[in-house]
Amino acid sequence: MTNSMNPKVDEFLSKAKKWKEEYETLRNIVLDCELTEDFKWMHPCYTFEKKNIVLIHGFKEYCALLFHKGALLKDTHGILIQQTENVQGARQIRFTNVQEIVATETILKAYIHEAIEVEKAGLEVNYKNNTEFIIPEELQNKFNEFPTLKTAFEALTPGRQRAYILHFSQPKQSKTRESRIEKCMQNILNGKGLKD
Repeated sequence: MTNSMNPKVDEFLSKAKKWKEEYETLRNIVLDCELTEDFKWMHPCYTFEKKNIVLIHGFKEYCALLFHKGALLKDTHGILIQQTENVQGARQIRFTNVQEIVATETILKAYIHEAIEVEKAGLEVNYKNNTEFIIPEELQNKFNEFPTLKTAFEALTPGRQRAYILHFSQPKQSKTRESRIEKCMQNILNGKGLKD
């Protein structure tokens, strides 16, 4: 059974300025694994029974095959990469040329089939709760100073809370963390997320 190619992916590939040959090679490998081709988040995405399995995307230094539940794969070849420390479930295999992709085709197909099995088994990534993220001292001080801020923060969705905690925690200097918190206080009080 071969799955039809999605015209949106055809359009994406026709406009690709960088990694075009790599994208096409990855696409052929993935389609060979009997996944359904879709186009999500402005990238080729491949699904099994409407569940996301892999996504093809590119960056300045590399292109990658992203496994949505890569954290659950065995990674017997040690090639899966966690993009940043805050990425919980997804893992990438990165490439800088077509030869690397062709050389690992058999391994890629094995990983894709394992990812399909993970989905068939109904396995889920255990995501950290926001309570597992450390609230910066500066934010805790603001909560103590303005109890309404704490109430408003706790009323936000877990994803919005997490985004704020990560945003506030990033700077090394306390005064920069304080400045970020002060800039966002009104949005939090208005029930808005960091990007709203």
